[in-house]
Amino acid sequence: MQDPRLDPVLLQSFVAVAESGSFTRAAQRVHLTQSTVSQQVRRLEEQLGCVLLDRGGRYVTTTPEGERLLGYARRLQQLMAEAVGQLRQSAGQGEIRLGVPEDFAARPLTPVLAGFADDWPGMRLEVTSGMSHELWQRFQDRELDLVLVKQRTGQAQGLASWPEPLCWIDSRSRPAVARDPVPLVAFPVGGLYRGEMMHALDAGGRRWRVAFVSASLASILAAVADGLGVTLLPRRLATAHHTVLEHGWPAAVPDVELSLHAQPDLPAAARDMAARLAALCETVMAAGAPPGLQPKNSL
Repeated sequence: MQDPRLDPVLLQSFVAVAESGSFTRAAQRVHLTQSTVSQQVRRLEEQLGCVLLDRGGRYVTTTPEGERLLGYARRLQQLMAEAVGQLRQSAGQGEIRLGVPEDFAARPLTPVLAGFADDWPGMRLEVTSGMSHELWQRFQDRELDLVLVKQRTGQAQGLASWPEPLCWIDSRSRPAVARDPVPLVAFPVGGLYRGEMMHALDAGGRRWRVAFVSASLASILAAVADGLGVTLLPRRLATAHHTVLEHGWPAAVPDVELSLHAQPDLPAAARDMAARLAALCETVMAAGAPPGLQPKNSL
């Protein structure tokens, strides 16, 4: 036997004959002519180098080799049917590729995803968290269906946007603000707050140095709390371990906003997810925003 592969079409005809005991009934079952079914079984026998069916009696029966093959053939047919069913189900329900900033990737977001999963069973969710400029590039490349990004106010029109007031944050127990040069805790190069932080310090005439770098928001917050340096972050992220430096220390920074963007012509499930994200942002941002800052929502 030169080719070990088994043709599923030949196996289908063989199983039909073995189970019905007749080439005629098998032909009706697989919607082929009797001669075609007979030819297909003979091709399978030639491929395997053995006789699979005993054709000498009133009914067609399997030989010992045919009986052994029949079990494998049934299992292969079942696996193929399962594969087709799973793929058709997945294609019918699809997936949603969502990009979010790290401060939305964990606790604020997962209850929303759980509620969505209850209403859209089988829908696959692929969530990516990261820095906004990376998420925005992936959205532009159509690798993400929905994305929440931090951007300068009015930079790109989305489905909805919410003001994100920034503030300087220092350690409550080990303040670093009086050190010279002032140590900075920053995101990697390209992070939205990193550049604004350095420009503001330069404009305020303060000397600075980068003392700690991390792409993790949790690490940034912990580093500031433990006195490694000051940083610039959304006001709502400050904890009891931090001190907010008032009066725009050392200089004011441009306003930023959280913006929700969606690819055009999304299916109903993705539009529903967009509405749920907007509702989540309304709640989260309203809870952390100073009075008078209202969201801009085009949903």
